[in-house]
Amino acid sequence: MKLTIPENFVIGAASSAWQTEGWKGKKDNQDSFLDLWFKNETFVWHDGYGPDVATNFMENYQKDIDLMKEIKLTHYRTSINWARFFTDHEKLIVDEDYATHIDAVVDSLIAANVEPMLCLEHYEVPAVLLDKYDGWSSKEVVDLYTRYAEIAFKRYGDRVTQWFTFNEPIVPQTRCYLDAVRWPHEQDTKKWMTWNYHKALATAKVVKLFHENEYAGRIGCILNPEMVYSRSSAAHDQKAAHMYDLFFNKVFFDPMILGEYPKELLDLCHTHDIMFPSTKEELAIIKNNTVDFLGINQYYPKRVRAPRYQWNAETPFHPEMFYETFDLPGRKMNNSRGWEIYPKVMYDMAVYLKENYSNIPWLVTENGMGREQEEQYMDEAGQVQDDYRIDFISQHLSWLLRAIEEGANCEGYMLWAFTDCVSPMNAFKNRYGLVRIELNEERTRTLKKSGFWYKQLVTERQLILPD
Repeated sequence: MKLTIPENFVIGAASSAWQTEGWKGKKDNQDSFLDLWFKNETFVWHDGYGPDVATNFMENYQKDIDLMKEIKLTHYRTSINWARFFTDHEKLIVDEDYATHIDAVVDSLIAANVEPMLCLEHYEVPAVLLDKYDGWSSKEVVDLYTRYAEIAFKRYGDRVTQWFTFNEPIVPQTRCYLDAVRWPHEQDTKKWMTWNYHKALATAKVVKLFHENEYAGRIGCILNPEMVYSRSSAAHDQKAAHMYDLFFNKVFFDPMILGEYPKELLDLCHTHDIMFPSTKEELAIIKNNTVDFLGINQYYPKRVRAPRYQWNAETPFHPEMFYETFDLPGRKMNNSRGWEIYPKVMYDMAVYLKENYSNIPWLVTENGMGREQEEQYMDEAGQVQDDYRIDFISQHLSWLLRAIEEGANCEGYMLWAFTDCVSPMNAFKNRYGLVRIELNEERTRTLKKSGFWYKQLVTERQLILPD
């Protein structure tokens, strides 16, 4: 079966600053949260690999961009490393060495006919702001971030017209303060909710700034909603899915798109003493400054059922009071990552956005297939024969194209990732790239089979599926 890809449909790729750059040239006060985590818990990062070297993009960016040009990539999303952008994060003194590096990357992408898309924060909150203000617990950090955004817009806005405030704004505080599975392992549900709120507020303030200054282009946020499915059609299981959607999806969707929080969520926050510290003026800013578009990161479904056991009242409130994870028997799995493979999630998410959020413009900003020990799939010439990645992309893209045919306002698909890169804890254990990174001193790059297939996808605008 052959599917035609619309001409204006973006086929791009993504990564982030901290997952590629390495620490070459980084100054002592420029650690990010991720850098601190790696320094404090190197042992949890697979084989000790982390952001210290990553793919050494600081020196190798031109090699990557040359490969983008070779496969005719049209769009590339990455981030500015907020922690490295300043030498003084309160006086907002720009590190010209780092800022010039971003200039060079942007200019080189444009020269290669690759449109740059920049995210202002991809988990890269500066460590000095964590130390002094407890990070996103503080409104001071909201203001500093807004002022940082203004400097970035002025510096790069003449060449970059597609901006994102955050990548997956819910993730760091969920892992650190709700589930306490990542450093600093602090369980504080109210802090989790406060960080959620302050990132929504920061987004609204930056959107306001962007529009008032009439910068060219548009600004949005990259969210990672989980398309949630209930175990059964029974009311108790349906409620479990509803509650998961409320706490983990609508907590950002509603303020960023609709301009206000669901009353049900606010009532629950009051009931369980996790209400965030808002003011009428702040809520008005959120109401009047919604995002222009969305990035959606989508990898796997979330399946839940009604909880089978009574909640332990001696533990802090957690939304798990209302649901329990459910593993669908017989599900197809990516065993390297432990994630279910369910390509229809793309179609269902498109319908969800169309039906609940006025069909807001959006694009898939991450989707991909991480696989362990890809060297076992190398041919005699040393090329990784990653047919599993080609199949994964094809199946997900086909469901996305079907949704577009039915009226979904999805503008494109961006693969995670262009090159293999460091992931939290997993480091290089699971490879995601169209480009293989060898873990030698040079971080040698080679295109995988999927890289050449992706070129054909971009140039021929045809997706061929098995009959």
